[in-house]
Amino acid sequence: MKFFNGMATITRLQWLVWIAVLFIIFFSSLPEGGFSHACYYTAINVSFYAIVIYGNISFLFPRLYQKGHKVLYVICAIILLTVTGLSRGYFLINLYNTYYPTMKEPMTLGNLMNFIVAGILIYMLSFIFRIAIAYFELKQQSEKILAQKSQAELNLLKSQVQPHFLFNTLNNIYYEAYREAPRTAALIERLSDIMRYFVDESPKDEVSLQTEIQFIENYIALEKIRIRHETEISFIKDYNAEARIPPMLLMTFVENIFKHGIDKSSSDNKVDISLIHQDEYLLFQTRNRKHDKQASDTPHGFGIQNLRKRLALLYGAEFELNIDCSGQYFTAFLKVPLS
Repeated sequence: MKFFNGMATITRLQWLVWIAVLFIIFFSSLPEGGFSHACYYTAINVSFYAIVIYGNISFLFPRLYQKGHKVLYVICAIILLTVTGLSRGYFLINLYNTYYPTMKEPMTLGNLMNFIVAGILIYMLSFIFRIAIAYFELKQQSEKILAQKSQAELNLLKSQVQPHFLFNTLNNIYYEAYREAPRTAALIERLSDIMRYFVDESPKDEVSLQTEIQFIENYIALEKIRIRHETEISFIKDYNAEARIPPMLLMTFVENIFKHGIDKSSSDNKVDISLIHQDEYLLFQTRNRKHDKQASDTPHGFGIQNLRKRLALLYGAEFELNIDCSGQYFTAFLKVPLS
């Protein structure tokens, strides 16, 4: 039992088939010549059956026929059947003559040819054997896929428990903070909305433009509390709320503003953001004043490079992305079709 428990299901099934064949041949030949004769007879036949079957399905068919070498496959198959048939006939005739010396079977070409013809039947059965193995492999793969799907669904349910617990906790903190510090409560609410966006919206292929804008506004509000001086941020919006875009498409520009476009020690920070829906296209532009630190940074960082690759996958050539860092301002412009 331990021997079979360690094997894959398909391998175990093949072992069971061969053991069944072995017992059938053994017990059918046992009354004719006794125990030792049955053992030798069974070992010779099963060995040559296995050579023909696995020689075809494991070597000749996949390495020759399936790779287009059909003529070579036919030639090799004939050689396989001839060699195994002659060898099997030679051993079995010698075995028969050993146990029945008074009724010896002559070692003639005609008798050996009979074993070659019998090998053709085994050769044809090898295809049925191969189909059966392929069927059980496919069935096993299907069961694995279903098991993985069930596990993934279970993991998804588990993963949703923690965010929902966190959202509920944030809501409780929000209500407690609202009594003492309404501004802090408002920031907690924005943080909760951002986290909910990451969990519920970002995995989707598309989100509404209204949802994406709300996410950007929440992000801006939370970033502003990290800046010492008041920052003038203008966000012009003119859009159709029903329009849809891929999630997180506009965030690269907004993130770059707060990473590179704002000097936290300066009171002279001004940011202009515009989002316009025009002729089935979305026009999004950000502009911020350049500072000494940003002036030395390359405008084509990893964020912009990754965004350009993503846009190419999403829209092909139907988008426009321009970066302008000349003069005193850093400007980013994006134009994409809306669905």
